[in-house]
Amino acid sequence: MKVLISVDIEGVAGVYHPEQVRAGNPEYERARRLMAQEANAAVEGAFAAGAEEVYVNDSHGGFRNMPPDLLDARAQVIQGKPRYLSMVAGVELGVDAVCMVGYHSRAQGRGILAHTINSFAFASIHINGQEASEASIYGALAGAYGAPVVMLAGDDVLREENQAIFPHAVFVQTKRATGQGSGISLSPEQAQQAIRAGVEQGLAGRARCQPLRTASPVQVQIAATSPGMADLFCQWPTLERVDGRTVRFSAPDIESAVRMTNCLSAMSSMLR
Repeated sequence: MKVLISVDIEGVAGVYHPEQVRAGNPEYERARRLMAQEANAAVEGAFAAGAEEVYVNDSHGGFRNMPPDLLDARAQVIQGKPRYLSMVAGVELGVDAVCMVGYHSRAQGRGILAHTINSFAFASIHINGQEASEASIYGALAGAYGAPVVMLAGDDVLREENQAIFPHAVFVQTKRATGQGSGISLSPEQAQQAIRAGVEQGLAGRARCQPLRTASPVQVQIAATSPGMADLFCQWPTLERVDGRTVRFSAPDIESAVRMTNCLSAMSSMLR
């Protein structure tokens, strides 16, 4: 059994504020270690469930947050960008299941540090008419490679938004949102114990979890954060302007849709 563990930071226990998730802030240095500790808990759960190979995908920001020397030596670590499959890079290696750790609510959601891919650029993303989150977008991309999502860890809103999408996956609640930048969290030790057990449970029941499939071609609609951002996106000739802030495009499959969306995210940096 090969397992991919995709690790973000906003859903990690004890993380509430943008300064904790942005490099260059003193609090980030502590948060990135908490992120690595939750990753290690997931790795332990995967091996306890019988995994023979475990890949850890660093899935936040610049994709090089977790100090490699702090990660479980049994795991292989995927870091750095750009990479075509982004938060689920590693599924192309033939993994049997995906676990999502430190994940969060979608843009405009009420979860802690809620956003979708890029809070500077995207106010919302719809895939085939359904409002999407990072969990659903990358769960679908993993599904295209035949890998089901069997476990997700983050705040309570993550579960509320994704329970119907991943009905047989195990959800681990690391904290409860009381606002965009506030909540009630488990201690890091408690969260890590819950993640370890959740991964083991999720992998034990993976036969019930089906890969998430997306109908093709894929219709993507993105509400940009400003008309100026939409102006920038529409420099790409295949994009259609819907209104002042909204653009849409069609992609042949979910992988192409994700890659195009991530290219728009990269483009947005010129307006910072």
